[in-house]
Amino acid sequence: MNANGETIIDVRGLTKRFGGRAAVKEVDLKVSRGEIVGFLGPNGSGKTTTIRMLCGLLRPDGGEGTCLGFDIVRDAEAIKREVGYMTQRFSLYEDLTIRENLEFVARLYAVKNVRGSVDGTVDGLGLKSRQHQLAGTLSGGWKQRLALAACIMHKPRLLLLDEPTAGVDPKARREFWDEIHRLAEDGLTVLVSTHYMDEAERCHRVVYIAYGTIVARGTAEEIIHNSGLGTFVVAGRGAAAAARALEGMPGVEQVAAFGQTIHVVGSDRAAMETSIRNIAARYPVQVETGETTLEDVFIRLMGEAQANGDGR
Repeated sequence: MNANGETIIDVRGLTKRFGGRAAVKEVDLKVSRGEIVGFLGPNGSGKTTTIRMLCGLLRPDGGEGTCLGFDIVRDAEAIKREVGYMTQRFSLYEDLTIRENLEFVARLYAVKNVRGSVDGTVDGLGLKSRQHQLAGTLSGGWKQRLALAACIMHKPRLLLLDEPTAGVDPKARREFWDEIHRLAEDGLTVLVSTHYMDEAERCHRVVYIAYGTIVARGTAEEIIHNSGLGTFVVAGRGAAAAARALEGMPGVEQVAAFGQTIHVVGSDRAAMETSIRNIAARYPVQVETGETTLEDVFIRLMGEAQANGDGR
């Protein structure tokens, strides 16, 4: 990660309402140059709305701050020119080739030396062998690579990715993330929304938003540690029956199947251990201490947000 300390995003109290309902509620966010920040949350949590306010596509109803040094309210047009924004849906022309799409985007951004820029982009992202193929005939992974190429061809300083790997295979996802890390090493700042926990763990930091409010932030390790959750793994012939019996017992907050094992999660470790010990005495199972995951933490955070009346 580039650690020169330059602030790229610095917003406070960011708020957006639709029809009287707050989709984003007083969000504070600060991101430094070269960081890859994962923006996590359930559908409808405010991720896309926040991203669109940051890049000048939506005007905030409240809050203040800067993006790339520009005021997010007064300088929206200037921000748009300096940002690459990759949406959830493939938004390029399917009846044009890869090269024709990139030439079109280059002219939109008034890129100097269109031919040279397109040549460099198709070489840099491994698109050269397919540059004359129609975009509509590409697989999900190749469409994703083309969309990323279109986002970075004008040399933005900030890349905003809205669930960019939805619908692509694991190999394409890994290659995509390798490219994102390479770009960050060169100083590009990345804010990426995702539903995949393994992708969140590849980010330098994670910000979790639930129902328009940020409820956790930090590295993946920090978020797991600060959650206070403990995990046990239950295995054996009686694991499925034990799982049913553990539901709702003291200290047990989550019971989830992982292959042939059951993961039991809770914050009151003493009460959870007592419940598991009692169940283990009744069923043919073995119990071991397990590792708490980001998924465990985020399920807990969602439950807390709903309990606090934030759910819709």
